[in-house]
Amino acid sequence: MKESGSITSIIPLLIFVFTFLGFGIYYNDFYALPSPLAAIAGIVIAFLIFKKDFKSNLADFLKGCGNDKILMMCFIYLLAGAFAMASKATGSIDAIVGLSLTYIPSSFFPVGIFIVASFISFSAGTSVGAIVTLAPLVLGLSAQGAMPLGLTGGSLLTGAMFGDNLSLISDTTIASTQSVGCSMKDKFKANSYIAIPAAFFSIILLSFLGFQSEVSEITLKEIPQNQSILVILPYFIVVLLAILGIHVFISLFIGLLSTILIGFWNESFTMLSAAKITYEGFTGMQEIFLLSLFTGGLAYMTEKAGGIQFIIRQVNRLIHSPKTAILGIGSLVSIVNFCVANNTIAILISGNIAKKITQENQIKPEYTASILDIFACYVQGLIPYGAQILILISLSQESLNYVDLMANAYYLHILLVFSLIYFLIIQKSKNLQGLENFDKKVSQKYSSKNLNQL
Repeated sequence: MKESGSITSIIPLLIFVFTFLGFGIYYNDFYALPSPLAAIAGIVIAFLIFKKDFKSNLADFLKGCGNDKILMMCFIYLLAGAFAMASKATGSIDAIVGLSLTYIPSSFFPVGIFIVASFISFSAGTSVGAIVTLAPLVLGLSAQGAMPLGLTGGSLLTGAMFGDNLSLISDTTIASTQSVGCSMKDKFKANSYIAIPAAFFSIILLSFLGFQSEVSEITLKEIPQNQSILVILPYFIVVLLAILGIHVFISLFIGLLSTILIGFWNESFTMLSAAKITYEGFTGMQEIFLLSLFTGGLAYMTEKAGGIQFIIRQVNRLIHSPKTAILGIGSLVSIVNFCVANNTIAILISGNIAKKITQENQIKPEYTASILDIFACYVQGLIPYGAQILILISLSQESLNYVDLMANAYYLHILLVFSLIYFLIIQKSKNLQGLENFDKKVSQKYSSKNLNQL
């Protein structure tokens, strides 16, 4: 059984978060301090203050690091880095950028990136997959001056999060619907009332900004005409496989292999240089690789120490009205996501208590599932140590500024506003299926004893 937890149990997570954010704010650069070092600070504190012997703490830490989702994500990072590096070496990125600039006006790039990223993430059910698939093109366009880096990066990030949020096969959709007990169809319908209008307003805004953006003079590496189609083939293979729903690990591996073969054919590199390029791509992702392992271990140690239960209790003490019930569910999954930096895990952790609140107040389960998914989506796209942002920063070789990225993540901010308006104002008139009968003493029913039984 997990410990009940106290404020002490979340101190290591707070140390990590505030160390990371504190250095970023002080130096006006969120990656001034290597992020794994911030995580190590929290890990050291966890070993010192958690009431277990060293071997027990170490076992919890290693179990968290060895989580199958964490390890799979780490291998995806490595393949994404290798594919991006190999694509650059063969000239495929230059060829794609050249074709894009020839046939598509640069003013439409932000909207196009948002829509394509949405389609891929919706089809494949993964925002990370959409980002690692499209990042080479997006960053290539920006590097050649086709569009400001922050705007194209923000379009890619938010498009990927929009598609993932609505996807019927996304981990977050499965986790939210299974946690509260509703069908995916009903959740999609309720979720779409908020996400689609937010996306529509975002597209209008991105269109306006695209036409207002200044484009720099562009010089591209000359690609022989007879090679231009061939060198971009691996990129289209990866995109097609992603649309078909093939696991991103497999699609990236096939893309990397085909890129290397083409590199041999057009003599871009030899077998030895191909190996070095691949390894260089691996090493370029070492920071996000280490951070994922460390945060996975730290989050599991915190959960075992009762830190998550402590957060749940504090949130429930604030629930005493219909509005705070909705805000409570959203705040709960947001805080947990802020701590564990994984939206699927945050939904799974928050799901039990969200279901209790849903049943107590006869709230439609699809509304609760939408709240869980939307707020987790928002926070995941916001935190600078989340996988999605770290991948973009890593593949841009840290030329992409986090503050600039957030300033251009328009869809996420619009989604939050639309969500609050919808659930607190529009749906209030419909009573959320009996929400007016909310028991003002519901918080008393979620005592420490009851929570420990979840």
